Amino acid sequence: MFKNLFNKNKNKVFYAFANGVSVDLSEVNDEVFSQKMMGEGVAIKPSEGKIYSPCDGTIAAVMKESKHAVGIRTKDGVEFLIHVGIDTVALNGEGFELYCEEGNAVKKGDLLLSFDRKFIKEKGLDDITMLVISELNNHKIVDIHIDSDMKVNEIILLEYN
Repeated sequence: MFKNLFNKNKNKVFYAFANGVSVDLSEVNDEVFSQKMMGEGVAIKPSEGKIYSPCDGTIAAVMKESKHAVGIRTKDGVEFLIHVGIDTVALNGEGFELYCEEGNAVKKGDLLLSFDRKFIKEKGLDDITMLVISELNNHKIVDIHIDSDMKVNEIILLEYN
């Protein structure tokens, strides 16, 4: 009778990595993301310039020069990239600050990077931020919460099992 009381949700989850509104990846104005060439995922139109870890894991990659993207690997082998903006690599790190290094362990809610939204917009670029799963490691995405208000560390963005 109490078997499922404490673990109703068997799915593993990624929480919001930014405050803002979640958007279907197909709506991102960049074919690499919208056509899912790099993998399945979801985007957030951020309301502030801070990106947080959506789960516990290890920093697998950091774009040190451009500071616009961070890769994370979960304990169960799922690998994903959080990529800030469209064509922001061209800024060569200007307007970005990193708070993590490759090999670091991270917890859900840890600050990964920050960026100057105003600066990015002044350069004519979009700061929509994508989470793209590059390696599901035999897991399956079961739900992606789009068109929702996202709050870091509180709202579930994506579920997998």
